[in-house]
Amino acid sequence: MKPLPKRLRAAAAAIEPRTYAPLEAVALVKSNATAKFDETLEAHVRLGIDPKYTDQQLRTTVALPKGTGRNIRIAVITRGEKVAEAKAAGAHLVGDEELVDTIAAGAMDFDLLIASPDMMPKVAKLGRVLGPRGLMPNPKTGTVTTDLAGAIAEFKAGKLEFRADRSGIVHVQFGKASFSPEDLLKNLKAVQETVDRNKPSGAKGRYWKSLYITSTMGPSVEVDVSALQGLEFEE
Repeated sequence: MKPLPKRLRAAAAAIEPRTYAPLEAVALVKSNATAKFDETLEAHVRLGIDPKYTDQQLRTTVALPKGTGRNIRIAVITRGEKVAEAKAAGAHLVGDEELVDTIAAGAMDFDLLIASPDMMPKVAKLGRVLGPRGLMPNPKTGTVTTDLAGAIAEFKAGKLEFRADRSGIVHVQFGKASFSPEDLLKNLKAVQETVDRNKPSGAKGRYWKSLYITSTMGPSVEVDVSALQGLEFEE
């Protein structure tokens, strides 16, 4: 096993084996994001759920108040006059059956896929391609809609889709290392509130098991969930 690079050893040495107050955790992860690019900060939430049961699944969206810091590439499958609407709203790719065939062939140069309801019978055949990547449009997450311009604007402004994986863990980004600690904290708070608000009906016992945050190339830090839940920001 190769030894850790000097940069990572120094970053890891700065982290104590304890849970950190939310702002302290965010500031520490930000300070450890010393790569030569603007690292993405991610939250990893371990929940007390078993997603193999339908009433213990979690899939939803969060609107990050300070944005994602990313230039998200959005593809839209629609037809008729909606094609021009999606293009005008800033979609990266727009098409009808032809785009469905392109995606089926393995071309997926996008981060998010939105579809109009009338195209879902065509999109359904892409389940095996899109499902494993978490890209299948879903009405519950706002990616199946007649308001294409509104959906595109929301996702470009900081709306993110996330779900719990098979182990009951949620992985979701909440900003960039270039953000201020205060802005990162507000985004992390939005993630926490969304996870709590969408608690599955079948969840039993302790819901939050742990919350760790990290940057793309840095070590993780455990956050005090109770302290994060108790935070309030002035309007």
